[in-house]
Amino acid sequence: MRITTLFIFCGLLVSFQLGYSQTSSIYDFSAIDIDGKEVSMSQFKGKKLLIVNVASKCGNTPQYEGLERLYKKYGSEKFVVIGFPANNFMGQEPGSNEDIKEFCTSTYQVTFPMMGKISVKGKDKAPIYQWLTQKEMNGVMDAEVTWNFQKFMIDENGQLVGVVKPGVEPETEEIIGWLEKD
Repeated sequence: MRITTLFIFCGLLVSFQLGYSQTSSIYDFSAIDIDGKEVSMSQFKGKKLLIVNVASKCGNTPQYEGLERLYKKYGSEKFVVIGFPANNFMGQEPGSNEDIKEFCTSTYQVTFPMMGKISVKGKDKAPIYQWLTQKEMNGVMDAEVTWNFQKFMIDENGQLVGVVKPGVEPETEEIIGWLEKD
């Protein structure tokens, strides 16, 4: 009887600790934008978010076009693309924030919010990406970033609902279906 009680107590303690460590939503985070200003993710409450780690010198870089088309088509009132430049994969985002901004606006006419360069994997992974990639924090799934242009879908309540692989174009049926679903 005592051993059973001990196991139940330990199970409850572990469950409580896991639940306690889980961050409730993406809205608990902030980031520094490409111009150096702090951006609270809570400003996007009520909107679907597509969070993407981007790079300027990658085979997937032309996906900026599709991301921008999605952003323009579905509007900033109900949907926002947020780009997070990262240099974690073969040095494919070597520039400064100023270089990245110039490249994105002049080459791809990007108008969606771009954050400052961060790390999306490894020991220096940014806190927002820790939440996106760790089930113990987001409560949904583990989803390590495997390459540039991995897309994280966040619902209107700030919850992670899906991940689209880096090589998949932004205007895929999975993302469009999610955007058009009420």
